[in-house]
Amino acid sequence: MPNRIFLSSPHMSKEGFEMQYIKEAFDQNWIAPLGENVDQFEIEFANIVGIKAAAALSSGTAAIHLALKAAGVGQGDIVFCPTLTFSATANPIIYQNAIPVFIDSDKETWNMCPLALEEAFKKYPEVKAVIVVHLYGLSANMDKIVELCNKNNVVLIEDAAESLGTFYKGQHTGTFGSYGVFSFNGNKIITTSGGGMLVSNNERKIKKARFWATQSRDQVRHYQHSELGYNYRMSNILAGIGRGQLKVLEQRVEKKRYIYHYYKEKLSEINELELMPENAWDAPNYWLSCILLNGKMRPDEVINALEKENIESRPLWKPMHMQPYFEEYDYVGTDVAEKLFKNGVCLPSDTKMTEEDLERVTNIIKRLG
Repeated sequence: MPNRIFLSSPHMSKEGFEMQYIKEAFDQNWIAPLGENVDQFEIEFANIVGIKAAAALSSGTAAIHLALKAAGVGQGDIVFCPTLTFSATANPIIYQNAIPVFIDSDKETWNMCPLALEEAFKKYPEVKAVIVVHLYGLSANMDKIVELCNKNNVVLIEDAAESLGTFYKGQHTGTFGSYGVFSFNGNKIITTSGGGMLVSNNERKIKKARFWATQSRDQVRHYQHSELGYNYRMSNILAGIGRGQLKVLEQRVEKKRYIYHYYKEKLSEINELELMPENAWDAPNYWLSCILLNGKMRPDEVINALEKENIESRPLWKPMHMQPYFEEYDYVGTDVAEKLFKNGVCLPSDTKMTEEDLERVTNIIKRLG
């Protein structure tokens, strides 16, 4: 079999930045949770995205959970959530005993549709929070979404798990809402193996989130807990990996963009194939390069053909309102998200891919077309 081409795998720096920070932690025997790497990772990350405060956590899911808690979401509250997303966006709503209402996508961004969101506000004026996702590194239409949230006095949470390095009109995604969430899972544009970050310009709220994430331990000599806590803090070792990865973020974004434009050029001759949308106000990180098939070529055919050549790809996210667990909850929209799921494929977008790897992928798809 030819060498495996991954969808998106971890990519450590060739300079070994990550190991420098890890070695320092080992030399100081500071391998337990918290420590200088955690503190500095939070500061360095906040500086890069241009926000006042950040809390390094065990996952992006944990960050969404604490964002909802900080927003006051609780028993029976309504939370709007895009239907086209990974379940990690929606699950924390259930953790808080709240009620998700799923919102359709639009064709222009593949993200939350402002028209469907406006309809949802009319249907559920009592909504407590909105979670918007920047899917595959494409930013949502933030002007309209922020305007609707402000008009209805509703907290906006940005799930930017897939969009670190993406700009909307010159501003980092994840910094428009009251809270922003990032992920450093192994397949993300930079990784800490597993981990996430919660950011906000409200420093008091981030301080409170850190408190909850550290088992809500009160500032007294003995172990005392006046609130429910969680074991959500990032370890000092993983934060060291993150500090090293931040140094190569721009390189990773540059390579992701190169991969997207390679696919765009080489696959342009296939009329029934289109790549994910581009907008003048969006500077995506192109975390995954995705295609839509609008003819006889079908997603399963492409995925199977690539897999036979030891190449990893996958379908687009299956909408939440189509998932067995979430099918009881309301959905506002038409069928845009369903069509994206049924016709979409995520192509390999690994930043370690060579020209030969990219050629292998495109040649297989061309043969099918």
